[in-house]
Amino acid sequence: MIDITKFPTIRTLLIFSLSLPFFIFESHPHCPIMSPVPISQINTGHIDDVQELRKAKPTLVPERFVRDATERPTLQSANRFPTACAVLDHDSYEVPIIDFSKLMKVDEDEGSWRAEILKLKRACQDWGFFQVVNHGIDLSLVEGIEEVAKEFFMLPLEEKQRYPMVAGTVQGYGQAFVFSEDQKLDWCNMFALGVEPQFIRNPKLWPKNPPKFSGTVDDYSREVRKLCQNLLNSIAITLGLKEGTFNEMFGVGVQAIRMNYYPPCSRPDLVLGLSPHSDGSALTVLQQGKGSSVGLQILKDTKWVSVQPVPNALVINIGDTLEVVLTNGKYKSVEHRALTHKEKDRLSIVTFYAPSYEVEIGPLPEMVDEINHPCTYRRYNHGEYSKHYVTSKLQGKKTLDFAKIIN
Repeated sequence: MIDITKFPTIRTLLIFSLSLPFFIFESHPHCPIMSPVPISQINTGHIDDVQELRKAKPTLVPERFVRDATERPTLQSANRFPTACAVLDHDSYEVPIIDFSKLMKVDEDEGSWRAEILKLKRACQDWGFFQVVNHGIDLSLVEGIEEVAKEFFMLPLEEKQRYPMVAGTVQGYGQAFVFSEDQKLDWCNMFALGVEPQFIRNPKLWPKNPPKFSGTVDDYSREVRKLCQNLLNSIAITLGLKEGTFNEMFGVGVQAIRMNYYPPCSRPDLVLGLSPHSDGSALTVLQQGKGSSVGLQILKDTKWVSVQPVPNALVINIGDTLEVVLTNGKYKSVEHRALTHKEKDRLSIVTFYAPSYEVEIGPLPEMVDEINHPCTYRRYNHGEYSKHYVTSKLQGKKTLDFAKIIN
């Protein structure tokens, strides 16, 4: 495997997906695995900035945002996106809540620790999503990242366009995963950055305004990284593995942050804030903006379930990497989407945590039983899957076909 840090002359284009960051090399003879993407050949057509559209023509929803009948969030059929307004509030449809502080107190209160580990195991098995409370990240930092994110999105368009999301990439400001001029668009503006390791950063895309932006992102990301590593330790324990199994396997984990802003939409029944997809990361950490509309939905038992915000909680979800590599499908990544609201806006801040690009991954031997639980995914280089993910449009869990063993 090529160590990309040893090739300073390589011309790179940093991109970061919904789930994990990735390098696409425009050209280099020693990196056949990192084949070039023909950026110049991608014709995305005109893409409206939804904030500007909302300001200028608040009742207009351009045709490119209007979903086909089978995708609209108003249909009642469970397999065809049930109503955006429906909130399934039965106990069996409440996203689990995990008290992170109890996971960290095995020596102080083993009884509570065991009970919380069991809750975590069930959350990973049955949901693939859970909310974490008492996560240890200072509330002022949680509020601070939300403040600078909102300040950035409220800047004049000309200022934000100094950090453009180039066609075919998903780093910078704009719309991600757009590969053709007739592709349907999400009612969302995004701003994404690479965070760790340091060499993946593109300093030109880190804004000077708001003044506290860069420092706040760094401080916040450092704490979220610790949270991800501690959660991976606990998840390993739920599988009967050594505590450090995943963190040791991942090497220097790759981390990206993406901020999503969803303005109000006059016809939320016709559009999607974010297309249905699963994440390619190992873990995704989502912070729902305080006072924002309820917009995150996950697919549970063929029904879309709204994730009700819990004060000061962070939403965690299992990514494709955990499904494939760590558990051989025992813990599954879950499709999710975002909806819009007619009157309220929504802000979310998402962190993606994944293995090093250079790691070769596949189902752990402990997760494979040739009789009862045969291997269903092949081994692959994580950089290969990253490339596959970020060069595919969002389409449910289709990107996982890359790793499935076809009998």
